[in-house]
Amino acid sequence: MERIEVVNAAKMLDINNANVAGSKFVNVCGEKLYFENVTLAGTRITDANLSDIEIDGAQLGGAFIHNIGMPPECHPNHQPGEQQRPLRFENCNLQGSTITDCNLSKLEITDCNLTGMKINGVLVTELLEAHAALRK
Repeated sequence: MERIEVVNAAKMLDINNANVAGSKFVNVCGEKLYFENVTLAGTRITDANLSDIEIDGAQLGGAFIHNIGMPPECHPNHQPGEQQRPLRFENCNLQGSTITDCNLSKLEITDCNLTGMKINGVLVTELLEAHAALRK
């Protein structure tokens, strides 16, 4: 496969019906990129600002999403006191997924199928039933 290098340049690439597997993007401004009908299986994104990213109609089976949030104190982009804007998940199948060691403060779950969902080993449906009984 031919290798093309773009170094210290400002370019707008229009890539259509191409195989760019194995490409690397390092220290790149890639704002407002548009991907449609692509396979990004095995893609790894590290130390990235993905604010306002929208992912629609994607298959994320086996995805590992970790260390998400504002930059830590040791990071050069750390801003003391800055708060992350909320994330939004809509119409997502998260069946069988796990959430571990995450800050879920002020998280809201609305109109979702909670069958079999557990928090620290306790079924959420049982918690909701107990809560409803106490409110009567």
